[in-house]
Amino acid sequence: MDFQLSEEHLMIQKAARDFAINDCLPGVIERDELQKFPKEQIEKLADLGFMGMMVKPEYGGSGMDTISYVLAMEEISKVDASVSVCVSVNNSLVCYGLQEYANEAQRQKYLVPLAQGKKDGQLYIGAFLLSEPEAGSDATSQQTTAEDKGDYYLLNGVKNWITNGNSASVYLVIAQTDISKGSHGINAFIVEKNWPGVVVGAKENKLGIRGSDTHTILFNDVKVPKENRIGDDGFGFKFAMKTLAGGRIGIASQALGIASGAYERALAYSKQRKAFGKEIMHHQAIQFKLADMATKIECARLLCLKAAWEKDQHLDYTLSGSMAKVFASETAMWTATEAVQIHGGYGFVKEYHVERMMRDAKITQIYEGTSEVQRIVISRSILK
Repeated sequence: MDFQLSEEHLMIQKAARDFAINDCLPGVIERDELQKFPKEQIEKLADLGFMGMMVKPEYGGSGMDTISYVLAMEEISKVDASVSVCVSVNNSLVCYGLQEYANEAQRQKYLVPLAQGKKDGQLYIGAFLLSEPEAGSDATSQQTTAEDKGDYYLLNGVKNWITNGNSASVYLVIAQTDISKGSHGINAFIVEKNWPGVVVGAKENKLGIRGSDTHTILFNDVKVPKENRIGDDGFGFKFAMKTLAGGRIGIASQALGIASGAYERALAYSKQRKAFGKEIMHHQAIQFKLADMATKIECARLLCLKAAWEKDQHLDYTLSGSMAKVFASETAMWTATEAVQIHGGYGFVKEYHVERMMRDAKITQIYEGTSEVQRIVISRSILK
C-alpha cells in the first residue's frame, strides 16, 4: 500500500493550489456577498483542463484519474467552494454520466465541448437535473414527465436546486416516461438550454456557496429528440444513481477542502492572536481543538482517496463513496464551526473567511445525497 503521491499528482495539486490562491482568493468575499457567478474562474479552469479532468483525451478531456480530481477539488475548495461545486457538477455528474452511458454520437456532440468547458470560444458547461419540489432524497417520485410522441418526447415539469442552472448550456434531465413502471419508467435526457419551452427561474438566495448559480428550471412542452435519450428506455433511474455515486466523491472532496481551509486559517490565527499574555496556540483548549481538526481532516482525506482509488480500479465504490461523503461533510461543518470559535469575534467577520466557510460547509451535508441517505446506503451495504 503506497501513500505517496506521484509526481503527476503533486503537479496537479500544485496547479490547483496556485489557481485557488491567485485566481479565486481575490474577490471571493465580494462574489459571495453579491452572489456573483465565478465565470472568469471557470473559464480559467477550462483552459487548465480541469472541467473535464477524467474524460478521455479523445473526447476533449484531460485523461486524469479520480485521485487527481480529489486533489484538485480539495485545493480549490479551501478557498472558494462556489467555484469547486461548478467543477464538481461538470466533472462528476455531467461529463462522467455522458462518458460512461451516452452513445458515440451524443459524446461527440455534447461531451467533447463540455469536457473542454468551451464551445466557439464561449463558456460551455452542464447541469444535472434530478431534484424536484417533491422529489429530493426520494428520487423515484419524479413528477417531471417525458411523453413519448414517436419521434420525440414532450417534456414538462419543474426541477429545483440546480447548480449551474443559468450558466449551463446543456442539462441532463431525469423524467418519468411511464409511471406504471415505477423507477423502471424513468429516463434520462440531454436537453439544450436554448430550446423552446425551457425556462430558467429566479436565482436562489442561499446561505452558502452563494457564488454558485442555483436556479429552478421549468419545462413547458419541450420537444426532446429521441436521439437525446441516454441509454435504453427505462434506464434513467439507474443512470441517476450510478452517476450520483461518483458525484459523492466530488462533494466529499469539496467538504474536505472546506475543512482543510478552515483549519489552516484557524491554525495560522492561533499563532498570531494573544490572550492572557501568550499566543492562543499555547492554551490547551485551543491545542485540543486543532488536534481534533487535524485528525478528522486526515481521516476524511484518506476516505476520499480510498473511494477515488476504488473508482480508478473499477471496483464497487458505493460504500466507500458514501462513507467519504458523510464523514467529510460532517467534518467540514464541525471544523468550520470550531474555526469560527477559535477566531472569537473576528470569526464572525467576513474578512477572516471562516464564517463563509461555515456557511459553505452546511450544503455538503445536504446535496448529492443527504447525510441521512448516506447512512441508509452504508447500513444496507454492511447489513446485507
